[in-house]
Amino acid sequence: MTVTKKRGFFSRIVAIIEGTRRWVFNILFVIFVGVVLTALFTSVTVSVPDGAVLIVTPEGVVVDQITAVDALTQLSSSGLPTETLLSDLIETVDLATEDPRIEVILLQLDELKHIGLSKTLELSESINRFRDSGKTVVATASHYNQDQYLLASFADQIFVHNMGGVGIEGFAVIRNYFLDAINKLKIRFHVFKVGSFKSAIEPLLRNDMSDAAKESNKAWLDQLWAVYSDTLIARRGISAEKLDFYVNHIDDVMAKVNGDSAQAALDYGLVDGIVSRPALRSMLIERVGEDEDGAYKHIFYRDYLALNQNLRPAKPAGVGVIVASGNIVDGTQPAGTIGGDSLASLIRQARRDNDVKAVVLRIDSGGGSAFASEVIRAELAQLQEAGKPLVVSMGSMAASGGYWIAAGADEIWATPATLTGSIGIFGAFPTVDEMLSGLGISTDGIGTSAVAGKLRPDIPLDPILERAIQSGIEHGYRRFIGIVADGRNKLVEQVEPIAEGRVWSGVDAQQLGLVDQLGGLKQAVASAAALAGLSDTSSRVLRLPLTPEEELIQLLLGSGMVKQVLQSSSPLLSTLNSVLPAWSSMLQLRDSRGVYAFCIMCVAP
Repeated sequence: MTVTKKRGFFSRIVAIIEGTRRWVFNILFVIFVGVVLTALFTSVTVSVPDGAVLIVTPEGVVVDQITAVDALTQLSSSGLPTETLLSDLIETVDLATEDPRIEVILLQLDELKHIGLSKTLELSESINRFRDSGKTVVATASHYNQDQYLLASFADQIFVHNMGGVGIEGFAVIRNYFLDAINKLKIRFHVFKVGSFKSAIEPLLRNDMSDAAKESNKAWLDQLWAVYSDTLIARRGISAEKLDFYVNHIDDVMAKVNGDSAQAALDYGLVDGIVSRPALRSMLIERVGEDEDGAYKHIFYRDYLALNQNLRPAKPAGVGVIVASGNIVDGTQPAGTIGGDSLASLIRQARRDNDVKAVVLRIDSGGGSAFASEVIRAELAQLQEAGKPLVVSMGSMAASGGYWIAAGADEIWATPATLTGSIGIFGAFPTVDEMLSGLGISTDGIGTSAVAGKLRPDIPLDPILERAIQSGIEHGYRRFIGIVADGRNKLVEQVEPIAEGRVWSGVDAQQLGLVDQLGGLKQAVASAAALAGLSDTSSRVLRLPLTPEEELIQLLLGSGMVKQVLQSSSPLLSTLNSVLPAWSSMLQLRDSRGVYAFCIMCVAP
């Protein structure tokens, strides 16, 4: 009787807490919707002044595909987007190049968190075309990190705040290793892999990086650092020795200027001037004139892009672009994750669309599920069998499963800084029987065969299963090798030495025959059009139909006015973010057989 009363009491407490949580959620959601609707129905007139400055402000991480999340997660507490589409930036600069109303592009880089070497090189092509047209590019930031500075280097003038500087540190692969911790917990990981350089699982097996992993990582790190430093040397006209000293002896550099990092950047030729914000405004007013608000004549790039997109006549494009961005996971997945079934469905859509004459598959992925990769590859093969050319454009990376789906393309394009290869697979199965035994927990039973009920983490892995799993991994590796050999018109014997899980830069990959051409998405689209016999090189991004919820979120986030209101309502956003849990989290890799073609090390600089 007493127990029943206690249970009822605690049940009521839980019910009250849950009811309160739902009530708070509903109230906050109503407030949020009210703010958004107010913004949507508030008219805002945006125009492009003659002789204007186009303010380009990349926010967050520059990506090939916006991750499908809810509105609250998509917006940070400051109200700024957490991701920016690379294609939006390129399209904006290309439009401005042909627009006589735009005289100057101002790269405001304070809110840029990461763009990476590969994407920067793609964007720089558009910036260079803008500059070659006789127009000016100016870059500004309070303090430049390594990513921001590389993008800034393509400007005609680089300015830094007097309290800022330029931080350049080089590239590295640093990770945690857990062997001692795993041993203390009495967990045993049974690892199955093929490939001397397949180091994805090393943190579970070692306390440090293996010599093979160091060799592989240093090779592509050196390649990418050479691209980065050579770009700065060429763009800024400084010597390799001077740049090397600035990076490797930053303590001496700072000591000579009494800790003034802005002055250090100026002394080493990394910036053209130390300029306060009011001084920069005055410079731009002198250059383009003043608007009615007392600022320089300007328009923000998101408003500029929206204006041009609304004026653009809709027309079918012969080249369809399919974006495959994120980890490769089985099933149907939202944007930002490559679902085996969802991407296969989109490829079928392209195959059946008579207006689509060729497809460019834009890959930015370190791989994932081997099964899902094969589902996608098979669908791509059907597209080619239907007579439609397939061209792959590699973004920052297309490794492991990313290369699995790329290998059979008619052409493969990569940037010099793309990470690719990592041709290898692995599997892992943890057992915790020793941990449980230490706690006094044992496991026992009986089955109808030698392996019945044996694939459990709470009992030792049976040697029969261990040998069977390893055999399956080796078969998967041979299949991967065969796919690469068939796709690249090579013998298996030619692929094996460049496989084994080793990661290659785009430059090395081209020399090895894993990549056909060096270039970005624009070049890949032009090549696809040529393969299909099209004179028009325009393209359109192919997407699966949105759900009603996704359409609503896109509508809300697509409104410039909504963004302005949200930015001014950061306390509301902060409250919402603190009260509500994230609606989505990073998807855990899962393969139907536990077999993965994944390059964990491939975090592209």
